[in-house]
Amino acid sequence: MPNMSLNKNPMPSQEPDVRNKNFSEVALGYTAEMAIDEAQRCLNCKHKPCIAGCPVKIHIPEFIKEVAAGNFEAAYQIIAQSSSLPAVCGRVCPQESQCEGKCVRGIKGEPVAIGRLERFVADWHNANATDKPVKPESNGHKVAIIGSGPAGLTCAGDLAKLGYQVTVYEALHLAGGVLVYGIPEFRLPKAIVQKEIDTLIDLGVDVQTNVVIGRTITIDELMQEYGYEAVFIGSGAGLPKFMNIPGENLKGVYSANEFLTRINLMKAYRPDSTTPIQHAAKVAVVGGGNVAMDAARCAKRLGADVTVVYRRTEAELPARREEVEHAMEEGIVFKFLTNPVSIGGNEQGWVSSITCQEMELGEPDASGRRRPVTKEGSDFEMPMDSVIMALGTSPNPLIKTTTAGLETQKWGGIIVEEATGLTSREGVYAGGDAVTGAATVILAMGAGKTAAAAIDEYLKNK
Repeated sequence: MPNMSLNKNPMPSQEPDVRNKNFSEVALGYTAEMAIDEAQRCLNCKHKPCIAGCPVKIHIPEFIKEVAAGNFEAAYQIIAQSSSLPAVCGRVCPQESQCEGKCVRGIKGEPVAIGRLERFVADWHNANATDKPVKPESNGHKVAIIGSGPAGLTCAGDLAKLGYQVTVYEALHLAGGVLVYGIPEFRLPKAIVQKEIDTLIDLGVDVQTNVVIGRTITIDELMQEYGYEAVFIGSGAGLPKFMNIPGENLKGVYSANEFLTRINLMKAYRPDSTTPIQHAAKVAVVGGGNVAMDAARCAKRLGADVTVVYRRTEAELPARREEVEHAMEEGIVFKFLTNPVSIGGNEQGWVSSITCQEMELGEPDASGRRRPVTKEGSDFEMPMDSVIMALGTSPNPLIKTTTAGLETQKWGGIIVEEATGLTSREGVYAGGDAVTGAATVILAMGAGKTAAAAIDEYLKNK
């Protein structure tokens, strides 16, 4: 009999006043009993609308049916047919606006907790499976992947399963891209990311770190001298944006990219760190997206009183609702309808305050959201000793400027055919944030899958 409860099984989590002082994972995961009970809420709909909401088209009702029967490894194998990063997706994908957003159980209650079930299945597999994936027989073709983030890893995994000799080139010293430098440990443990990468390596993917494409090697050299027949660019969008207001060059002002990279990749918060980060007492985080929430929650764990400054209202926050709720539970203050105009400093050149203006919402702008308008004479000052700018990112121009004939948007995104990911260069494909600008992990994965299929078709017909 289906479980007709209107509510999801709640996710066990650390208490807010405990978790805001450590970097351990906040969500603790379902037990086997909870997973089975939740899976039994799925009605196995005839039209399967949840699949339509998944960018990588996981066979969701099929894997949930196996969970309901207690066949957890069978459920994992179904997910693995479509996704190279199930333990990652189960944690960081915005399921509420994708697969779960299409779930018919959400019409009169809460949707089936698809993301939590995916996480459970992947974690169960990682803890219990002993057999490594079988490396496919080589088809003799070589493909280079630039960037080891979600788009690059997905493209690499799909091509490796088809027998391609795949090499992933990563600029940093550790593979994983935004999964390791951007998303905090308390949301996505790095051991989980490494486990997913190890699975790809077992499939035959070669991962080369400390290689900066455009400096160490160019795309032209990859194709002309190294023998790669196709290249996929999944280099992400790591160039931070600033407001260009007075005081942004003061000590204690960070881009969210730098702050999170130092926290997540370099572990600069540890007492024994060789590159320690500032432990500020009062931190302002400017922005309202997921990156802003990550930066704010990291700063809180370093002991700061944290204020998120956002120029629209709570209703317009682009961050996932779950992340906003977690931040509020952890004691982070939100100042809505507030916009910084300058940052003040002391005689030593460190941040001492931030001056803001009150805003009100006017007519909708090009994004469809109501445009913030300044209230004249509403300036006020808040004492701060650090400011983190979480205003979005754009692609690094290095690949564009070192690759002849690669067409890009004015803001830096690589221009591609939507259906294939093909760029203006024959044999060169791109996807993820390098094309769209900063977006979600799962959308980048979907772009990696699209490009992998197109590369396979291209090389078969070449």
